[in-house]
Amino acid sequence: MRVRVGTVGGRVAVAAAVAMLLGGCAGAADDDGKTSANASASASAGAEGAAAGDTAKKATAARGGTLGPAGSACELPVSFGVAKDWRPESIDAEKELAQVSKGEDGDLAGELAAAMLRQGPVVAACEIDAKPAGAIGFLRVWKGKPGDADAGGVLRAFIAAQKGAGEAKYHSFKTGGGVPAVEVEYVSTNKLLEETKKERAFAVGTPDGPVVLHLGGMDTGEHEDMLPAYELAKSTLALS
Repeated sequence: MRVRVGTVGGRVAVAAAVAMLLGGCAGAADDDGKTSANASASASAGAEGAAAGDTAKKATAARGGTLGPAGSACELPVSFGVAKDWRPESIDAEKELAQVSKGEDGDLAGELAAAMLRQGPVVAACEIDAKPAGAIGFLRVWKGKPGDADAGGVLRAFIAAQKGAGEAKYHSFKTGGGVPAVEVEYVSTNKLLEETKKERAFAVGTPDGPVVLHLGGMDTGEHEDMLPAYELAKSTLALS
């Protein structure tokens, strides 16, 4: 089995070990309970707070480069900005899946590797590692064959193929490059570890087939820490 296949299996094992050590502690927000004497001032403050929340959700990371065009670390049907210090690596999924298929039947590492190389109608094309930027997780790019279903259909099939995925909420939008896209926010549950975390992904259609960008993370906290890199991709994605 090739090195990458072993690495994929290793990531899963490490993820499980770390997740078991992590607590589910959540900090409680303090509320001073003070009420403004001026009702209109309170309403204004509430509006400003909501606006600040929207801004925080859409914060984008500093750009460290561009993926997609010929000569970039990952050549794709789309191009988008990659966050500073995140490390991209191209994946030849078809070649690696062929290598995995040569392994022995029942090889758990091989099965896990195959699951990380193909999900529903798409295969892995690029993995962008957040560890150099101080987070545990990846922004993964998946692509399908030309002629596949529309972006929304592909995204639903992608989520349906993920074990433990639920509470999916879909919506349409346009990327910063004007490409129509469909996004999903959902939770995934690991029954073995009895843990649930947030994940999200979005899909676009291209002449060369659909593309899905997925953001996971070790847990919900890591996922939210990595959102600015995901938002950078959304705000800059265009057809190559």
